[in-house]
Amino acid sequence: MNATLDVVVVGSGHNALVSACYLARDGWSVEVLERDTVPGGAVSTVERFPGYAVDRGSSAHIMVRHSGIVEELDLAAHGLRYIDCDPWAYAPPPADSDRPGIVFHRDLDRTCASVEAACGRREADAYRRFVQDWGPRSAAVMTSFTRPPTGRHLLSSFWGLDAGEGGSALSRRFLTTGDSLLDEYFDDEPLKAALAWFGAQSGPPMSEPGTAAMVGFAALMHTLPPGRAIGGSGALTQALLSRLRSDGGTVTCSDAATEIRRTGDRWTVRTESGRSVQAHRVVAGCHVLTTLDLLDRGGYDRDRLEGWRRSMRVGPGIGMVLRLGTDSLPRYRGCDEPESTTSGLQLLVDDRAHLRAAHGAAMAGDLPPRPTVLAMSFSALDPTIAPDGKHQITLWSQWHPYALRGGRRWADIAGAETDRILAEMETRSPGFTASVEHCHVQTPADIESELGLLGGNVMHVEMSLDQMFLWRPLPELSGYRVPDAPGLYLTGASTHPGGGVSGASGRNAARVALADAKGSLVDRVKGWVSR
Repeated sequence: MNATLDVVVVGSGHNALVSACYLARDGWSVEVLERDTVPGGAVSTVERFPGYAVDRGSSAHIMVRHSGIVEELDLAAHGLRYIDCDPWAYAPPPADSDRPGIVFHRDLDRTCASVEAACGRREADAYRRFVQDWGPRSAAVMTSFTRPPTGRHLLSSFWGLDAGEGGSALSRRFLTTGDSLLDEYFDDEPLKAALAWFGAQSGPPMSEPGTAAMVGFAALMHTLPPGRAIGGSGALTQALLSRLRSDGGTVTCSDAATEIRRTGDRWTVRTESGRSVQAHRVVAGCHVLTTLDLLDRGGYDRDRLEGWRRSMRVGPGIGMVLRLGTDSLPRYRGCDEPESTTSGLQLLVDDRAHLRAAHGAAMAGDLPPRPTVLAMSFSALDPTIAPDGKHQITLWSQWHPYALRGGRRWADIAGAETDRILAEMETRSPGFTASVEHCHVQTPADIESELGLLGGNVMHVEMSLDQMFLWRPLPELSGYRVPDAPGLYLTGASTHPGGGVSGASGRNAARVALADAKGSLVDRVKGWVSR
């Protein structure tokens, strides 16, 4: 009979692996179970075309570089290397304009100079003020991500921020919409559209309450910009796997969990291959709705589970992706230095009405009237991900609904929508379409089937104000624990702080599990002493 493990981790997304690494580092016996043949979930890289290392999900890493996790786990010793995306973003000029594009450098002075050249001195001064105001606020948000979302932790994270206008005014700054924040600082619509598009990468439109901080996060890019892991996004996963194995942890792929059941004082996780893995604790790193299904099969209270399912919003889906192999980098209008336009995020919108129309259509189950596109060309920074003389380009288009109105199927329209996204790119970079030699399409349906991201939502559940912080995914599940399920912990994008590559929920869940284990040991010792 197999020995009982300290912990089984279900799923191998980066948050699940971060949890596993912290627990194994503390001496726990750990096994990770993964349904896929490739570990890492959305933070993974595969060969889609010969000689190309293509990301399956995330591409640029932002939050994890601000978290301290890379250093705490010494992932550099396990092969992880980042290249700064600097400049970290480029916004081409509107098609009917002879103004230059806006280059967002890590250096604030250089960015302000670019904003002034494109938009005028007033906007450059406003941008500097925006960064000065929202840099400390965004740093406080990042601090809040590093701990469980209790009232005490949230208060301490934001304590010390300049509240010269009073605490009520400061809290309103965070609760307002991203659009309102942009209108407060800026007049130039293309500048506002670029920053709104950056903020909207979290999922919600910038018209929603609480999205100001998503726009404000741009200010933190002047402290540390997005990073590109050499070899692809999956290099982070590979480093985590190496760290885990060095501490004795194991990973089993191609064997999905089918049931999580409480048996006496321990847990049993059953798998598709027929295994029954016993452990004192379980960390579930898959989609929260998938976890609820596993608990349902394991005999957990079905009525309670159904209530939780009905209370969560996955949303209509976020977008679709084109992964391209090309014979050249895009050459954008408005900049004579291609290296300034292809090192980071290429924000291909110049009017917020473009964004609003796309989101409104998705809410109705329709395709965007005109695709909104974000381009990334990281082979400009890391030539290892494409053959010599070739390049790899990602086009992310938002918003595209998972469920299409009128019973349409993604399999029937993916080709036509691919052409529309390429046509949108062509308007910004004339001649780009002719450079495309390979194309892999990920529709919302493909994102769900390949990566287990239900509804095609890469953030698991909506990143709206009512499903963030101490409400993510629900108040009773926000502490990384499940009521009446001692020893079961939640992590992943479904939990605080949400989607994106941060690793924060993985570390938070591990710390909660470690604290519970310590508390249990203390209670046992007290019991022995009292005898």
